[in-house]
Amino acid sequence: MKQFDVDTDLIRRLAQLLEETGLSEIELGEGDWRVRVARGGAGTVDANVAPASKPAPGTAEPEASAPELSPPGAVTSPMVGTVYVASEPGAEPFVKIGDRVKEGDTLFIIEAMKVMNPIRAPRAGTVARVLVSNGDPVEYGEALLILE
Repeated sequence: MKQFDVDTDLIRRLAQLLEETGLSEIELGEGDWRVRVARGGAGTVDANVAPASKPAPGTAEPEASAPELSPPGAVTSPMVGTVYVASEPGAEPFVKIGDRVKEGDTLFIIEAMKVMNPIRAPRAGTVARVLVSNGDPVEYGEALLILE
């Protein structure tokens, strides 16, 4: 097995970043090596430094799937969280199909780690389709609506 130097300062900085942000884990990679720092139950930190996994000899390398493309004009989620279409329960949605929006108008709110993040229109346009419903979980890069 090949020897490697563990950058303990990097692990300490990553552990500090976990504390500051409230994240449960961070993973970084370079070349064939990965460093993963994860928060344990009672404030403990587990750091793993390991080579990136490779398929066993004689097995096929999994094919890289083509990146999922968003439809033209899609406004995508900048984070993982829960999407809300209105400022509070029972309120009118920020936007509806057919609405004209200006750059910077609020389209949705995404709750991530108990923080409400406004999702703003990246450009002016008309709302052609709304692809999410109130309270839906959303992933990073997921299309939320289509602007024409």
